[in-house]
Amino acid sequence: MEFNTEKARNEIRKFIVDSYLLGDESIKFTDSDSFMRRGIIDSMGILELTAFLEQQFSITVADSEMLPTNLDSVENLIGFIKSKSGS
Repeated sequence: MEFNTEKARNEIRKFIVDSYLLGDESIKFTDSDSFMRRGIIDSMGILELTAFLEQQFSITVADSEMLPTNLDSVENLIGFIKSKSGS
């Protein structure tokens, strides 16, 4: 099955808003904004985020992959998921 970037982007953004911004859609962030620098996700939140990625996108996130280059923005997440799903 081909990876649908737009669908994944929407699912990730919805998860971020619902889980970390408590549903407050008035808090705006771009796909390239750092979650950590913006204070959207803290180190504990990364664990919840990786659980979401594993369930939603059927991937496994190794401890060694829990890096900002993979997980610290919507753009980084899309690239990481694509690389993990072979797309």
